[in-house]
Amino acid sequence: MAKTVIQVKKNPNENNSSILRRFSRKIQESGIIRKVKGSRYNVRKESKLKVKKSALKRMARRKEIEKLKKLGKMATK
Repeated sequence: MAKTVIQVKKNPNENNSSILRRFSRKIQESGIIRKVKGSRYNVRKESKLKVKKSALKRMARRKEIEKLKKLGKMATK
């Protein structure tokens, strides 16, 4: 994500609360907070190796269940 710099300079005869208010407004207009909140829960794709390993585990488990069903040790639905 590219960095965005937001600056607010103090005008003469301006108090701190008005500077803070202007800064908050500029940040809201820039959309930085919306971008950060949107990418907050971004989940990476699993690696190919991990996907393959989990698929092999599923296949082995299914094979085991079928074997147990044929032997009558597991109830069928």
